[in-house]
Amino acid sequence: MKGRVFKVFTSSALAVGLLAGCSSGGGAGAGKTLADGDTVTIGLNFELSGGTASYGTAEYNGAKLAIDQYNASDDAKYKIEIAEQDNKGDNAESTTAATRLITEDGASILIGPATSGTSIATYQVSSDNAVPVISPSATQIDATTNDNGETYPYAFRICFEDSYQGAAMAQYAYDTLGVKKAAIINEVSDYGQGLVSTFKDVFTEKGGEVVAEQSYNSGDTDFASILTDMKSKDFDVLYIAGYYQEAGLIIKQARDMGIDTPIIGADGFESEVLSQLAGADNLSNTYYTTCYTTLNASDELTNFIDSYTEEYGEAPNMFSALAYDSANLALQALEEAGATGEELKNTLEGIEFSGITGSFTFDDTHSPIKTVMIVELENGVQTAATEVEVEQ
Repeated sequence: MKGRVFKVFTSSALAVGLLAGCSSGGGAGAGKTLADGDTVTIGLNFELSGGTASYGTAEYNGAKLAIDQYNASDDAKYKIEIAEQDNKGDNAESTTAATRLITEDGASILIGPATSGTSIATYQVSSDNAVPVISPSATQIDATTNDNGETYPYAFRICFEDSYQGAAMAQYAYDTLGVKKAAIINEVSDYGQGLVSTFKDVFTEKGGEVVAEQSYNSGDTDFASILTDMKSKDFDVLYIAGYYQEAGLIIKQARDMGIDTPIIGADGFESEVLSQLAGADNLSNTYYTTCYTTLNASDELTNFIDSYTEEYGEAPNMFSALAYDSANLALQALEEAGATGEELKNTLEGIEFSGITGSFTFDDTHSPIKTVMIVELENGVQTAATEVEVEQ
């Protein structure tokens, strides 16, 4: 996801200077063959302060846990050192952080950041230096491609993009819930629009109808006029394409008005605060797309939850899990490649990975081909999860 950030390619004067200093392909990017016992540096570039620090901190914790577990294993082929930078949730800071991790710390692969904008800001410098970067949660549409539509060669992400989960929810709503007339409320943002565009396309292609559309801005709290207009329409499902901060309030106000249709959403619902804002009693007949749920947990997922909780004193969330998988993906790729640079990138392109957020391979844009989970809430509690494969 995540975060209310956009595709901006700005950089500070410091970042420009550092980029110029590494444009010849120096640092870790030249690539080298690894021998058993070698020390390899992994760079962690996350939002550890600023407005999106909750996402970045959760992902930093998840990635660090995976690396610590690897180093403690008797089967580890390499010794992993962690270099870290706080990008403060700022795109220019993120470019600078990535540059420092590569040119000063000698990182052979980067993990992070959490948000789409800060992630995109690292893709050019990573590609210029032949250092792969794995973004746990950069869901923005076309995030891993440049303005010419070309894939950044060293940029990878393990989350599905916004359009992908919009399509999955449209399939589920029409095929499984059996609804035919949708009302849509979306945030005015890349995130909201990315979800809605493919939801509408897929829903109408299947024979459904979108009977009402309204939008809101981040930070809005009063949705009475929107919902009053909606209530006068004939619909059997309400799609809220936005984050939990506003979605929770919309759900509460909708239920208070007597709107009792199924409410559906996306991974922006993923927060305990959703229940606090909406009220648990209002969170029934509610569904959202995600890549992580603790329902029917595998042994691997249970071990992750237990280890994370013991280490950090709180349960992990989706962001922690995505970063945990990102780090384990990096470690698997390093062991399979036995090298850094281009060979490591090539290994990632062809890798088959199975983690706690799903199994996947990469498509030609370095986005994962994986199933989407649809979680059902009853009284604010997850009660069921269904896997949906997006129809191509």
